[in-house]
Amino acid sequence: MGDIREIQLAENSFDIIVAAAVLHHLRSDLEWESVFSKFHRCLRPGGSIWIADFITHDVPSVAKVMWERFGQYLESHGGIDYRNKVFAYVEEEDTPKSLLFQTDMLRTVGFTQIEVLHKNNCFAAFGAVK
Repeated sequence: MGDIREIQLAENSFDIIVAAAVLHHLRSDLEWESVFSKFHRCLRPGGSIWIADFITHDVPSVAKVMWERFGQYLESHGGIDYRNKVFAYVEEEDTPKSLLFQTDMLRTVGFTQIEVLHKNNCFAAFGAVK
């Protein structure tokens, strides 16, 4: 085990990769591309990656509405202090990318079949086949 940005993985050595609530910690676009390229290299032909993660949105007005809805959801589960704590953590620690950014990146690094399983507010589940 280790940080996906640092560990070495043998080419064509996995049939499936599951990345659940981890990729939103990647920082720069180059880091996203490097990690997605690593996923592609280490999957066998026909292998797949499945991602469930925190996302953002490309259209500012949509992003604003979804962020407000997410805030309302957080408040309903823990009050305004909880919402503020989560938002502060996201601001400091997370750099989610949009679903479209990620599916485009999957194509850029060589994945050909991409499937969106679910998108709701600030979360999505999707995957790709090599």
